[in-house]
Amino acid sequence: MNRAVQDLAAEALFVSDIQPSERPTRHAITQTITAMLLCYGNDGCAAEFAAQFGDHPDTAARRMSWARGELNRRHPRRHSGP
Repeated sequence: MNRAVQDLAAEALFVSDIQPSERPTRHAITQTITAMLLCYGNDGCAAEFAAQFGDHPDTAARRMSWARGELNRRHPRRHSGP
C-alpha cells in the first residue's frame, strides 16, 4: 500500500465508529474503511479527521496511532531498494 493510500485509509479508519477494544478483524477494518470513504469521500474523511484533532487532541493522537498500527499490521508497506 503506498503512502498516500495508507494515509487516506488511516483517516477513514480514524473517523469510523470502530473501536480498538473490538479487536477488529482485517475484513472488518477493510469494510469499515470502504464504508467511510463511500460515506464521506476523500475530502470528507480528511475534514472530519482534522475536526476531531481540533476538538479532542488528547485522544485523537492515540486513535490515529491505533489506526496506523492496524494498517501497518494488516497491510505492511513494501520498501523498494536497499
